[in-house]
Amino acid sequence: MERYEFDAKVSIQDLAEYHAPSFQACAREANVSAFMCTYNAVNGIPTCADSHLLDTILRKHWKWEAEEQWVTSDCDSVQTIFAPHGYAHNPEEAVAAALNAGVDVNCGIYYQMHLEKAIAQGLTTVEKLDRAVVRQYSSLIRLGYFDPADKQPYRALGWSDVDTKEARDLAYKAAVSGIALLKNDDILPLKLKKGMSVAVVGERGNATKQMQGNYLGRPAYLISPLMAFEKEPGITVNYAFGCGGGADPRTDEWAPALEAARNSDIIIYFGGIDNEQEAEAKDRNSIGWTPSQKDFMQHLASLGKPMVVAQMGGGSVDSAFIRDDSRIGGLLWGGYPGQSGGQALVDIMLGRVAPAGRLTTTQYPEEYAKQVSMLDMGMRPSKTNPGRTYMWYSGTPTYPYGFGLHYTNFSASVSLDTKTSSNTFDIGKLIAACDSYSPKLNWLDLCPFASLKVDVTNDGKTTSDYSALAFVSGEYGPLPRPHKKLVSYARLHDVAPGKAKSAELKLTLNSLSRVDEQGRRILYPGKYKIAIDTTPELAEVEFVLEGDEVVLDYYPIAPSEDETAPVIEMERVQQIMEL
Repeated sequence: MERYEFDAKVSIQDLAEYHAPSFQACAREANVSAFMCTYNAVNGIPTCADSHLLDTILRKHWKWEAEEQWVTSDCDSVQTIFAPHGYAHNPEEAVAAALNAGVDVNCGIYYQMHLEKAIAQGLTTVEKLDRAVVRQYSSLIRLGYFDPADKQPYRALGWSDVDTKEARDLAYKAAVSGIALLKNDDILPLKLKKGMSVAVVGERGNATKQMQGNYLGRPAYLISPLMAFEKEPGITVNYAFGCGGGADPRTDEWAPALEAARNSDIIIYFGGIDNEQEAEAKDRNSIGWTPSQKDFMQHLASLGKPMVVAQMGGGSVDSAFIRDDSRIGGLLWGGYPGQSGGQALVDIMLGRVAPAGRLTTTQYPEEYAKQVSMLDMGMRPSKTNPGRTYMWYSGTPTYPYGFGLHYTNFSASVSLDTKTSSNTFDIGKLIAACDSYSPKLNWLDLCPFASLKVDVTNDGKTTSDYSALAFVSGEYGPLPRPHKKLVSYARLHDVAPGKAKSAELKLTLNSLSRVDEQGRRILYPGKYKIAIDTTPELAEVEFVLEGDEVVLDYYPIAPSEDETAPVIEMERVQQIMEL
C-alpha cells in the first residue's frame, strides 16, 4: 500500500529546479491537453487534492488555462484522498477536495458515488462541476467525438493504417537509435565467418513480449534476438535458456546453456530485468544483477570464448563486474527495444549499423541502494544521502548518464555564436535585450542567450550517428552546485569517415540559471563552462556573466509556507518583463 499513502517530502528548491521543469515544459511550451495527478502526497497533501499544484502552479502560473485542457486522476487516486491518506474525513470531502483543486476527470466511480452529496453538503459547487464538464467535453468536441461516423476520420482507421511500412521502419529505427554500447574490447562488431557458431544463451535470448516493457500495445510482430540470429546465413546458432534471471539460485537450466557455449565460437548472453522484476507497483530492493545471473555469466566467461553481454530492461542495474571482467569483451544496453528489438541488437553486433545511443540514467554502484532510502526525496548530497542523478551524485557511477561508445572515433570543436567576440556578458544588457523579441516573450527564462555551434568530425573508419550533448557547469549560484546540467543536444546522422557535420544548439537564459532555496530561478554572475559530451569531454567553451543577479521566474510557494513570497516575486518578474 506504500504508493497509495506515501507522502513525498520535497524541498521547494528541488521541486523548482529538478522535478517541475519537465511538467512546466509540457504546460508552457508544448501546451498539452491533459495532466494526471498521482496516488501519493507531496509535502502532506495528496496531489489530486492539491490546489496549489493543480491550480496555482499549473493553471495560473504556467497559464495552462484553455477550456479544453483537463486534469484526470490516476485510477482511484481520488478515493485515496480519504483512504488510506486520511486527508479527508469522509468520501464527500475527498471528492470535493479533488474537484475544487481542479481534477476534472475521475478515473473510477468516486465522483459518481459521492459528488451529489458533496454538493448538497456545500463542500463544492455545481459551478465547479460544470467547469469540469466543459473541460472534458470541449476536448471531446475538438476530437470530433460527437461527429457522425462518416464525418469522423479517426473512426475509419484500422489495423492497416497502423501497421504500415513507415511504422515498421520507425520501430526498427527507434530500437537501433536507443541501444547504447557500454564496453567494447575490440570484440564488436562481431567478425563472423561462414561455418562459425554462435551461442545465444540467457533468459532474454528468445525474448519477444519481454522486449516491450510496460503499458504495451499489440505489435504486428516481435523479433527476438534468437530469431534474428537464425536468419543469418552460413552460421550455426546454439540456443539455450540459461538461468531464470530472478532470485532463483537453482542451476537446473545451466547444463544445456553451458553445453551450447562450449560448442560455439562466440558466446552472447542476453539477460537483465523485465516486468517480472520491476513494474508499476513492483519495486526492486537491489540495483544489481541477480546473484544467479552473475554466477552464470562468470561460468560462461570461464570457458575462454569471446563473449558479449546484452543487458535488457528499462531499469538500471550495476554492470561493474562486467565492465571489469577482461574475459567479457563487450556490453550493450538494449533496454526495452520493442517489436524489432532483436533484429536491431543483432544488426549492431554484426556492424550493419553503428551504435550511437546514450544511457538515459546514471548507472549507480550496487551499494547505492543501501546508502539511501528510496523514500528519501532529497537530490543534493547530505550526511544520509550521497545525492541523486548525474547532477548531484557524490560517488563514482559505474557508467554515467549520457555514456555511449561508438565503432569509430569523433572529435569536436565548439564556439559560442554571439554578436560580440567577447566572452564576458553583462546580465543587465542580456535582460534588456529580451524585450526586443517579436512576438513578445511570455516567459523571461525563455529569452534566448546564444547558440552553440558544434562541429563534429568522424576520425575513424565507420559511418555513425553522433549525439552532441551540451552540459553547463561553473562557479555560480547556491551551494552545493551541481556537477553539470544538460542544457541542449542534437543528433547528427550518418557522419561518414573523414567528414564533419555541424549542429546548432540554442541556449536560453534558463539554460544558465539556478534555483535558490525559495524556488526563485535566478541568473547569477559567475564563471560558466559548456562542454560537449560526457567524460572525456570532446570540446568546451568558457564565458563569464557579470553584473547583478536577476530573478527570471519563481516557483509559487504554498501559503502555509510563505504568505507573501509568491506575490513579491511575481511583481519583480512582471516589472522586468515590462521594461
